Amino acid sequence: MKITDIKDPKFLKKYSIQELNTLCSDIREFVIKNLSKTGGHVASNLGIVELTVALHYVFNSPSDKMIFDVGHQSYIHKILTGRASKFESLRQLNGISGYQKRKESEHDPFEAGHSSTSIAAALGFAYARDLNKEKNDVIAIIGDGSLTGGLAFEALNNVDTLKSKVIIILNDNEMSISKNVGGLSKFLKDVRLSHYYATASKKYKNFLSKTKLGKKIFDISYNIKEKFKRRINDNIFTNLNIDYLGPVDGHNIEELIKALKKAKNSKKSILIHVLTKKGKGYIPAETNASAWHGVGAFNAETGELKKSSLPSLSQVVSDTVYEFMETDRDIVTITPAMITGSKLEKIFKDFPDRSIDTGITESFATTLACAISLNNKKVFLPIYSSFLQRAYDNINHDIARMNAHVVIGIDRAGLVGEDGETHHGVFDISFLNSIPNMVISMGKDSEEIRNLLYTAFYKQENPFCIRYERDSIEFTKTDFKEIKVGTWEYLQKLKGCKNTVISYGTDITKLYERLKDKNINIINARYIKPIDKNILKELIRTKQKIYVYETNMKTNSLGTNILEYFNHKEAKNKIKLTGIDNKYINHGKITELKKDINLDIDSTVKDICKYFNIEE
Repeated sequence: MKITDIKDPKFLKKYSIQELNTLCSDIREFVIKNLSKTGGHVASNLGIVELTVALHYVFNSPSDKMIFDVGHQSYIHKILTGRASKFESLRQLNGISGYQKRKESEHDPFEAGHSSTSIAAALGFAYARDLNKEKNDVIAIIGDGSLTGGLAFEALNNVDTLKSKVIIILNDNEMSISKNVGGLSKFLKDVRLSHYYATASKKYKNFLSKTKLGKKIFDISYNIKEKFKRRINDNIFTNLNIDYLGPVDGHNIEELIKALKKAKNSKKSILIHVLTKKGKGYIPAETNASAWHGVGAFNAETGELKKSSLPSLSQVVSDTVYEFMETDRDIVTITPAMITGSKLEKIFKDFPDRSIDTGITESFATTLACAISLNNKKVFLPIYSSFLQRAYDNINHDIARMNAHVVIGIDRAGLVGEDGETHHGVFDISFLNSIPNMVISMGKDSEEIRNLLYTAFYKQENPFCIRYERDSIEFTKTDFKEIKVGTWEYLQKLKGCKNTVISYGTDITKLYERLKDKNINIINARYIKPIDKNILKELIRTKQKIYVYETNMKTNSLGTNILEYFNHKEAKNKIKLTGIDNKYINHGKITELKKDINLDIDSTVKDICKYFNIEE
């Protein structure tokens, strides 16, 4: 069958095991070919091909509900449910999403983007099913990395309470984005060893059964084997009254089908422990799964990833913190499973005693950072903006309320592109703005980013947030100097000029390059909170007409901070705010998304000139 001709998964029921294996090979080839053009989550999807095919062979979607945790590994599910013909548009503007999407297909019952939600969602679907006296199955497919999240444990704890049968597939590839850590990871390692033990045990029995003496030796050793089995099967899942089955070879279709049928026939909730390999079938992804978690376009034949010649903003931040850690033993770095994403590899390699990877546990990482800082340490806590919102209470209740000296690196701030609504980092300013004691900053270039970090660690002791985008930048290593908290700077100040543009981050640099020859004052508001009241007083005194450019949520933004101050001072200045209205932004290239909402630089320059009534 041609992959793009697949309309729904019903055809799988007629396939033999051999035909299913051939289909898996064809799907892998299709995925590699298409993702080499669009980019996407390569390793995780190649690792789940046989499992997804087996799921659709045994169960009946959309009646049976399949909920993929995070959803980034649902590409095979999309292919089998009739969306292969649209794969050229994957993660592109107006194309299909890289995650499950309810509006896309009836086969996508639930949406995610962040981890650890699938078991809770599955319980909700199962509970509603039972209330409606329906008979369908509900399956949560969750990775061993996502299982470390607190929400997953909360859901597991409620499986027995709700009494609604769910099937949980634990897709164990020993990875989240980076290598997994923690006690659960060690427990799963022990269970994996039992899988290899079982394989060896079969060979052992077959060999000894050939002679009478061998049979006696086997009988003596049988009790030892049974004790070992009981130790393995008495685990965290069975203790929560969830039946446990596995480990199962996640690349053996026949084994998977048997296990899934057993789960389907079970009368109570059951967890199937499936062992898979990230990147399966594509050597570049198999040998470096972390690098191939989420990638841009690449050369399918050579596996060569297309990279920028400039360092990423994450790299600039990480390298700067590394410089501090070389001479300051009081700095500790904590990350919730983002060593690779936040470019922390060198820090973790050279300072292992002061580097902590907590796994996918944003809330825990945040409160841990607070407690460490209260013991006279300076903590660097880099978290993606879209994941930071998961730790809102811990930031507010713990870090800010106790005024802990934690430097929060808000990575992937702003629009991030192809991952879409669940990953855009456009909400952090809005939800941090109302929290007392918080400093929120954003640098315009590598020098200012470095100086903001220097200020954060050594010139103040409040909780300090520094935002940085998913972008690359020219890097210049300069001596450190303090940027006093709450101070802005003029990039252009013209005598007698009554027009002022205010912005921050790399956007203000781009605007400056386009507006520096025009009759416009240009202010770099590098501190979003606190604002520079001295400059604002001057703007009121000189009766400036003001344009505030932001590409984050307009609600509770820098612009609203300025408006609030102007209102308090009963100022008469005319002011225009820009930003994202109260809506979610879809997926696509960042440049396309900004253009789509009229926040790209070209549209903004045109709007600024029109607003100030000057020639473009």
